[in-house]
Amino acid sequence: MEASVKDLGTDNSKHRKHVPRQPRRGPDETGRLGKEIYVRDIRHIVEPEQIGKIIAIDVDSRCWALGESATEAVEKLRDKRPEAVDVFCERAGYEAVGSIGGGYPRRTNWSKE
Repeated sequence: MEASVKDLGTDNSKHRKHVPRQPRRGPDETGRLGKEIYVRDIRHIVEPEQIGKIIAIDVDSRCWALGESATEAVEKLRDKRPEAVDVFCERAGYEAVGSIGGGYPRRTNWSKE
């Protein structure tokens, strides 16, 4: 009796997530669509409670995930949507995901002063 691949402990399903993906859109279009989805569908859900968290958005399915870093957010998104290739990231409450030098520009002051 032959053992199946799964019986031998060589299940390749986890490795499928690491297959190189080719984006279907250019970065400008992905960014424009991702920003529209964030503002229209997600912002009101995550702000102000999740200020500073990174949101990764699959612009094809509009599926999204939160993380402490872009890497974590994209990994969580791809756990849900392994086929996600056109992914946009946004930092909740900020105008940019990252910054060089001067800190992160806040979009809105959420303090209760």
